[in-house]
Amino acid sequence: MLDLLRALSPAEWAVPTVCPGWDVHDVVAHVLNDYMRRLSGSRDGYGGAIFAEDETLPAYLARTNEEFVRAARRLSPQLMIELMDHLGPRLDAVWAARDLQDAADLNVFWAATDVDSPAWLDIGREYTEFWVHQQQVRDAVSAPGADEPDLMGPVLDVFARGLPHALREHDRPEGHTAHLEVLGPAGGRWGVVRQDARWQMAPPVGEPTAHVSMDQDTFWRLATRGITEDEARQRSKMTGDAELTKAITALLAVIA
Repeated sequence: MLDLLRALSPAEWAVPTVCPGWDVHDVVAHVLNDYMRRLSGSRDGYGGAIFAEDETLPAYLARTNEEFVRAARRLSPQLMIELMDHLGPRLDAVWAARDLQDAADLNVFWAATDVDSPAWLDIGREYTEFWVHQQQVRDAVSAPGADEPDLMGPVLDVFARGLPHALREHDRPEGHTAHLEVLGPAGGRWGVVRQDARWQMAPPVGEPTAHVSMDQDTFWRLATRGITEDEARQRSKMTGDAELTKAITALLAVIA
């Protein structure tokens, strides 16, 4: 991402992005905020901003993100690049020191709300955040890239962990399964099974109760609501249980 940012012209920093009200400068400031927030919390144990009375998590995130982005509009692009270059390795060191099977610092609520998340999923979620925001910048300035399997594949894999939560309201007999197939060099196949009265990740074997396939660009944009559910369904092939396929094509891998 730093190579991309260093190549931007002054005019490109002001180009609007898919994020409502945010230009490229704002999106980069938001990523910088994520670096600083996670270092403060995960490394230093600092709680940071508190919730307002009766404030929901989505409202809290929207408020605090907007507050930082507005303040950062007085920062130069060069300074933000330098700060990210300085802080990135420090955040990498925090992740590298973690036992990936320990409990997460922050639960991944779009994957499950009834069980705690492991550290590897929390770290993976942060990686998806950085990758998606880079793609939003690339889309804005017409500079495609960072879609090689080793970069994009982990994003798709983490997003697929949202399948059990996407199906949570659909009770089915024990043993029923659903499969998601993402087509493309970075894609793959994922499955869930109904077990112990809940949906759980499982290898995608056998004939599923429901099957959805879509290309890799469609999947990541659906999961982050860069496209609508209807657009995703128009670009997907769905077979089997219609309620389950509809739920899969409503998968959301961000807090909204």
